[in-house]
Amino acid sequence: MFGDNIKNLRLSFNLNQVQLASALNVSKQTVSNWENNNILPSIEMLIKISKFFSVSTDYLLELDHRHYLEVTGLNEKQLAHIQQIICDITGNS
Repeated sequence: MFGDNIKNLRLSFNLNQVQLASALNVSKQTVSNWENNNILPSIEMLIKISKFFSVSTDYLLELDHRHYLEVTGLNEKQLAHIQQIICDITGNS
């Protein structure tokens, strides 16, 4: 569910609800309500959340489970290094 995705992302970023709320300019209660599936964010906030966590809105809505990394501004050598790190972590050559 949406709330579980938000909570899992928040925890993976080592953030508490207050820190996430501050980063998104909402109240702690709003974050709590999202995580408890009491309310859903607006479309604009959904986009802001997806950008903050570098995931797609489809991921947040459980339509897609892929993660993305923002690599804009990296040169080819840096991109190759990042790709190698990912391959090392996942065991893919």
